[in-house]
Amino acid sequence: MNAVTEPETLSELIADCALIPATLQAESLPTSLVTAEPWQVDEACHAQVAELDAYV
Repeated sequence: MNAVTEPETLSELIADCALIPATLQAESLPTSLVTAEPWQVDEACHAQVAELDAYV
């Protein structure tokens, strides 16, 4: 793993990821018990784009 440059190929990325200590890998992290509320569009948000033909 080279800490100075970013991987340029998928193989380099996989090799870099293989060097991550097990204590930092996602599988060993506790699962989050917090769930976010579902996102909803309110009238104020809808009004901002209501007259646009294309919203990008």
